[in-house]
This record gives sequence, C-alpha cells and structure tokens, in this order.
Amino acid sequence: MPRKLIAALALIAAAALSATPSAAAAPERPFPPSAPAAQAAQAAADPHYEILVFSKTAGFRHSSIDDGLTALRELGTANNFTVDATEDAGAFTTAGLAPYEAVVFLSTTGDVLNDAQQTAFEQYINDGGGYVGVHAAADTEYDWPFYEGLAGALFQSHPAVQSATVQVEDRAHDATAHLDRAWQRTDEWYNYRTNPRASARVLASLDESSYSGGSMSGDHPIAWCKDYEGGRAFYTGGGHTDESYGQAEFRRHLLGGVRWAAGMTESDCRPETGYTSLFDGSGTSGWSQAGPGGFTLADDSLTSYGGLGMMWYTAKEFTGDYSVKLDWKMDDDSNSGVFLGFPASDDPWSAVNNGYEIQIDATDSPDRTTGSVYGFQAADIAARDAALNPPGEWNTYELRVTGERLEIFLNGRRINDFTNTDPARSLRQGHIGIQNHGDGDSVSFRNIRAKVLNAGPSAGEVKGVNGKCLDVDNSQTADGTKVQVWTCNGTAAQRWTVQGDGTVRALGKCLDVSGGGSADGTRIQLWTCNGTGSQSWQPQADGTVRNPQSGKCLDASGGTWNDGTPVHLWTCHTGPNQKWNLP
Repeated sequence: MPRKLIAALALIAAAALSATPSAAAAPERPFPPSAPAAQAAQAAADPHYEILVFSKTAGFRHSSIDDGLTALRELGTANNFTVDATEDAGAFTTAGLAPYEAVVFLSTTGDVLNDAQQTAFEQYINDGGGYVGVHAAADTEYDWPFYEGLAGALFQSHPAVQSATVQVEDRAHDATAHLDRAWQRTDEWYNYRTNPRASARVLASLDESSYSGGSMSGDHPIAWCKDYEGGRAFYTGGGHTDESYGQAEFRRHLLGGVRWAAGMTESDCRPETGYTSLFDGSGTSGWSQAGPGGFTLADDSLTSYGGLGMMWYTAKEFTGDYSVKLDWKMDDDSNSGVFLGFPASDDPWSAVNNGYEIQIDATDSPDRTTGSVYGFQAADIAARDAALNPPGEWNTYELRVTGERLEIFLNGRRINDFTNTDPARSLRQGHIGIQNHGDGDSVSFRNIRAKVLNAGPSAGEVKGVNGKCLDVDNSQTADGTKVQVWTCNGTAAQRWTVQGDGTVRALGKCLDVSGGGSADGTRIQLWTCNGTGSQSWQPQADGTVRNPQSGKCLDASGGTWNDGTPVHLWTCHTGPNQKWNLP
C-alpha cells in the first residue's frame, strides 16, 4: 500500500465513527451536549507499516549495529511494524524505497550511496518519507549537502565513552515523552561541526559540565527532529555502545523516533528559541487558582480535577504580540482549554466572559472542540485531525497573537486563524490560564512557555542591593567575564538591554549561567548570545529575576555587598540581594 495511505484511511475511519449519536452526559457549562469521536477512545495500536534499516559502513564499523538491528526488530514485533535490513545500497531506487514509511541509517559511516542512489533517496524524502539517523549516521556522506541538512549536523569528534547527563528539552515528542527532565546514561558523546538548533527542534541536549570532552560551548544538542524537504527527519546521538540497545529507556527513545518519522504520531518539530518558561514542572510560583477544583502537580505536569476553575499566570500580563506554547494530554473524553486575553481576576468566569478560550475537548460541536476558539470559530477540522495525537499521547499548542489575530498551531500545523473584532475584548492585553472544567475531566499540561514577539528592547541600568548596579568587570567582552555589583557610574559596562526574547545583554553579549548549571553558587558571566536556557531571564512580581531553566534567581553573593561582589545563581528567597530594578 502506498506510503501515508494507511494513516489517511485511519483518519477516514475515525471521521465515520464521529458521526455516531451520543448518550454522553451534558457538560457543566450551559451549552449543547457533545457528540462522540474516535479521539475520545484510548490510543489504538499503530496500523501496520514497514521500515528499512540501512547499516552500510565505508569507515569505522560499530559492533553495536547487530544489537541495534535486533532491538529494532523486537520493537517492530511489539509495535506492528516490519523491519527489512540491508547493507546493499542498491536498495536505494524509487521502487526499492516505495514500500517504506521510514529509512533508518543505523551507524552508517563514510560515503555509502552513489549519485543515482542519492537522487532516489532525495526523491523519497521529497515525497514524504521518513529518516531516522542513529549515532554514526552523523559520520556519513560529508560531501552531500542534502544529507547534511537532513541529518541536521555532522560529526566532528568525540571523547571516551562515559556517563553524562542528558537534559530533555521537549517532553511532548514521542521519543522523549517517557523521560525525566534529566536522563543519566553512558554512551559515546559526539561533538558536531554545527549546531542544529537553528534548523531543528532540539529534543535533548548534553550538560557539558557533567562529563569531559564536550566542545560545543554549553549548547550541545544530542537528539532532534525536523521537517525537511517534504519529509521528516529524526536523529539521536546515542547508540554507540552495545548495551544501549538493551536499555528500556533508550529503546523507547528509538521507537518514538521511528514512529514520528513514519508519520504514526505528530509533534512540533519547528526550531524553537527565545521562549521563557512560565511552568517547567518544578513548582507553581507565579500561578494562582481561581474557582473550585484545581490541579495536581506530578511528573512535571499539572493535571486538572474538579471545577469549574482555572489556574492563571498572575506574574505577568501579556501585552502586544506574543506566542504561548504548552504541551497537553487527555486520557479520555475530557474537557479543558487555554485562556488568553482576560483581566486579572479570581473569578474563572471572568476569563470565559472577557477573554478567549482555545478548546481541548474530543467530542463537542465544531466550534467547541479541540482547536476551536470556543464559541467563536471552529478549527479546520481536517487539518486538526491530521495533526492531532489521540488520548494518551502528548500534543503541543502554539497560540500566536499578532495584533488581534490569533493563529492556533497543533503539533506545528496551523489549524485555526481567528481575528478578534469585539471591541470589548482584546487578545493583545491580558493573562494566560488553563482550565479545570469539572468532575471527571482530567487533562494534563506541562512545559508552558511564552515569547514576546516584535517587542522593542528596554535599555539602561539594572539596579540591585544597596542601589548598586549590575556591572561587567572592567568592561571586558571575553566569554566568561565576571558579572558583579558596582557603584553606578553610567559606563557601558552597566548599560543592559532587556530583550523581548528574555535575554539581558551588555557590550554585545548575554548574561549567562555558566555551563547551564543549576547548583547554588553557579557563576553568572558574560557570554556570546546563543539562544539557550542558560541565557533566559524572567522578572518576577516580587522583584527577583529568575532563570527558568534552573528555577533559581540572580543573586549578589554573600552577606555584604561591596564593589566587585560577584553575582551568582541561588535558590530564590526574595532577600534584598535578589531584588533588581530592570530598565
């Protein structure tokens, strides 16, 4: 059966099921009862598909290839896909690749395809095919620009095999949703010639301070995904060791990459930089509950219960243009939503009556189901269904406000485009909230983040304890220069620009947490701006300035604060040495 047709037939079947009348109970809100849909059922098994595993080597050959192939075959048996394996590049023809939903490059090395075979593979990707690169797939085809773009980055060097901390940045993708935010494992950790962050969604990165030999200046992606030239590309740097393929967490990571590349699950694989965390799972600072019920906090997620109520972000009112992203999951036919553009209030109905709700509900009417602007505009249902993961799997919303226009993206695909024309409401000013709809409605949220768009920077002094200014030591600009407090003197070393992307900049460089660390006392320094979480800062209502990645605050060290006192990272406590006035 031609590639992607199976998935299309599954969607047609789901649409047919959604026309069946319902005996479901009416929702708590005074709106018509819902009609069921296939989305309301628990996630079904994937339809059967085939993948090709290619492991030809023209350079170093990894002993783990055999273990990797065994693991993929066992995953296929358990998850309804068939694995064909080859080291014959002659398989790379239009006809030879046609049966496969994805092709796995399993630790290939060197030049493995000739010109005609490369052309056939390019066409396969252009036609919607999937690519999975494992470990030394990045040590392959250095002179083929298409492949470098597909893989995302190519190998440069590696230190000895050792344990390292993998920082999981995206826990909505099927390859990483099962992992904790920190994943400790042993492997051979590649350094790459370029950083893929600008062209791919980084799923996981290495904490270079947790091992020896990292050479990517503290921003070290190790797994990523991207849409590429019509197809899908997933890469993981793990898989050097034989033992990797016997590890349950790594196997599940590999399975998620295969499922996504084969089009069995959806995810937002667009590049992402400049977002500030509003909720990262470490706590609910800055959030307040309005109305009955609430949210439980577990596994870095907020899960709704009871209601009708709402958890809303009190620490900041969003004005102008902005983008909000968050991950959500329902386990059955539940009801929830995300609110934008409502005034500060402890009454959840204020958000309903004054703002806009982006709905999460599998079975309501079109203007009140997932992806709709509740009661105002339905989503493009065909686009929504093609992008939607079923109950039990994570989805990602992006809610992008430009002027009074609201674009809703589901797993990276735009499914709704709404413009507010009500003069009593405004998307450009208000708060963000997530709804707990009522008894029996259980929806989980995690990784809530926001980015100000097209906001002009504010520049001036950053004043802290005893009226002293945040200062770059001796106006130096080298990476790693000390940042300190000093008597305000009006020099360029004390002129900071607070950008809309959450960075705080002086002398052309960024305020940076050394090594992306999170321990109390971690050095704060000046560093080349790189878009990582170690350079994101979020002013709080209590006057502190928080680094969302670590959950800790900018702090003037010690108990006395003289000229030259360094600043560092410290657990937030709202003492005078953590209070800052930004320009």
